[in-house]
Amino acid sequence: MTSDERPFQLRSVAVSVFLPTLLFSIGEGAIIPIIPAVAGNLGATLAVAGVISSLIMLGELVGDVPSGWIVSRIGERFAMMWAALLAVVGVATAAISPNPFVLAVGIFCIGLATAVFGLARHAFMTTYVPMRYRARALSSLGGVFRAGTFIGPFLAAGVIHLTGTSQAAFWVMVICCAGSAVTLLVLPDPAEMFGRPPSTRTVDGEERTEGEELASEESSGLIASIRAHGAVLTRMGTTAALVGALRSCRAVLLPLWAVSIGVSETDTALIIGVVGAVEFALFYASGQVMDRWGRIWTAVPSMIGLGSGFIVLAFTHDLDEARVWFIAVALVLALSNGLGSGILMTLGSDLAPPDRPAPFLGAYRFLGDAGTAAAPLAMSGITAAASISLAAGTIGGVGLIGAFLLFRFIPRFIDRGTRPFP
Repeated sequence: MTSDERPFQLRSVAVSVFLPTLLFSIGEGAIIPIIPAVAGNLGATLAVAGVISSLIMLGELVGDVPSGWIVSRIGERFAMMWAALLAVVGVATAAISPNPFVLAVGIFCIGLATAVFGLARHAFMTTYVPMRYRARALSSLGGVFRAGTFIGPFLAAGVIHLTGTSQAAFWVMVICCAGSAVTLLVLPDPAEMFGRPPSTRTVDGEERTEGEELASEESSGLIASIRAHGAVLTRMGTTAALVGALRSCRAVLLPLWAVSIGVSETDTALIIGVVGAVEFALFYASGQVMDRWGRIWTAVPSMIGLGSGFIVLAFTHDLDEARVWFIAVALVLALSNGLGSGILMTLGSDLAPPDRPAPFLGAYRFLGDAGTAAAPLAMSGITAAASISLAAGTIGGVGLIGAFLLFRFIPRFIDRGTRPFP
């Protein structure tokens, strides 16, 4: 029986994938806004706090390669389960950390867990969701993730208000990730819920599902894919890296900026939660714009908005109305990022060779994650060497360069109907 012939209802994915994803993303949403404040309370400087916040992205980059091997060996469901448990270990370490170094180790472990969980979740959808339902399922999955990232900060704000300590917010993620692992553990075997998926026998004699094979190919074919598709990846991979850079800098810089201008941890979490709600409201509209008018009409305005927002923010740090400007720019950045929802995955799918997309997508995702991981570290370096304002302005300039490159390359490779592969 083919994957498209198996009986399937989209709502059946809600418990097996959407609920664990929602819990995991709520946990992440709870801790990301308060990491700089926790680092500062433990004695870290502003620049070191930025580096520690960046380690979650660096952990994701490092985890990209082994995650494919793990998923292909133990399966999608168990990979998600063990990733959630690793996240529990990491965030519990961060919650009880006595100094910035221990906090950094915990945050890095969360990044590793996030890489494995994300790829396992994607592989699960590939294995058990028939092709004709997959786009809707992935779109819904993106909405679930964004829902978690705006629910989490509100929970963190409540916990900080009740306990009086920002480190207590880490326990929100402990509970959420433990809940995600338990949900995956108590569910019946996916084959019973969705029907036994088709599998293939590899050259070494192993039986793998479609999702497990995809995860393996994404990781093992990384270097070969970069060599084979260097021209496309040099151009579009660079733009993916710049988009990832702006998004990760936004996630790190806003909480760091709040610390630098004296916004309390509770207020920071509330502000991040509100802007997360704005982002969540736009994820479906972004897809509509991309499908109707083309990828360029979301990608370019999104990067212009992000770059311009950072540049404006750079001139507001020492103003009397610095907090008002912070909230206003945070909203502009949320609108801009929400407009570009799903753009990286969509561009990757557009560019991937139809006969063997997984290795290309693995390389493309790796380049995007490289930008995601490197940019906050560079931003922290600029903050240490000069100021956080200069760091924000530099990021803004990079965003405008990214907008130009997207404007230059998207029509060449995608919107005019030409593809880089036959």
